[in-house]
Amino acid sequence: MPRLLAPVAFALSIAAVPAAIQAAPGAAASAPIVSSSGTDVGYATVSVKKGKAVLSIAVTGVSEGPHGLHLHTTGKCGRPAFTDAGGHLNPGGHQHGTLNPAGSHLGDLPNLVVSASGEARGEVVLNGKPKDVMAALFDADGTAIVIHAGPDDYRTDPTGNSGGRIACGVFSRN
Repeated sequence: MPRLLAPVAFALSIAAVPAAIQAAPGAAASAPIVSSSGTDVGYATVSVKKGKAVLSIAVTGVSEGPHGLHLHTTGKCGRPAFTDAGGHLNPGGHQHGTLNPAGSHLGDLPNLVVSASGEARGEVVLNGKPKDVMAALFDADGTAIVIHAGPDDYRTDPTGNSGGRIACGVFSRN
């Protein structure tokens, strides 16, 4: 049940907070995020807090409104389309969507709601034990975080109907 509430809480918590574009101190992993034109637009980190893996993100210069946000299977961000990032990170073989009756997968994240000023920031607890999350992030081909053009509907398998990829970052260990 807590995972179903995460999209709402995440979206509400980030809608109007200015973004700080830097890695959080003590983060286990970080990913600078760039747009399809190569402009730096933000940063994502993964930290362990109170025994949970927590993803934090801060962006600026992104179009207003909700955007699908996902972890993708491959640590590559070839511009402009970022297709080399692969599909959603799904080590458990689950269907897509936090509202999917069959459950969600590790790559499912709440929508990133960007303010009129082009900024957003927030945190979300990732599904799984921290050691398992880190193992999935740093498998043989790494992991990317991708911001999509439109909102995720939290149901449609495999992508959530969130449109093209507009920004991407590759995670590295800190």
